[in-house]
Amino acid sequence: DQMVQAARSGRQNIAEGSRASATSSQTELRLVNVARASLDELLLDYEDFLRQRSKRQWAKDDREAREVRAVGRAGSAAAAPYAPWLSHADPGVVANAVICLIHQANYLLDQQIAA
Repeated sequence: DQMVQAARSGRQNIAEGSRASATSSQTELRLVNVARASLDELLLDYEDFLRQRSKRQWAKDDREAREVRAVGRAGSAAAAPYAPWLSHADPGVVANAVICLIHQANYLLDQQIAA
């Protein structure tokens, strides 16, 4: 599945970029950029998922999106705090939560690229 591959690629390139940072900043930057591109592809796939099912995409300032972002700001690396959204019966809620997480990951990658 294309979405699974994009997610795996993003995760793998983030991990490899992190390992490469100790030896080569060029390699780190290249891998982080590849990870960013993979996550952009995944983001488009989730947006298409919502559109094809006539599900509303949360706006950045919608209550639900702010709640998901607040979990990330709390500093927890665990997945459990995201369970109310990622385990939701409505696939639109799950997709929107994943979109929020992709935006957060992209923001962090952009900060790393700019550094």
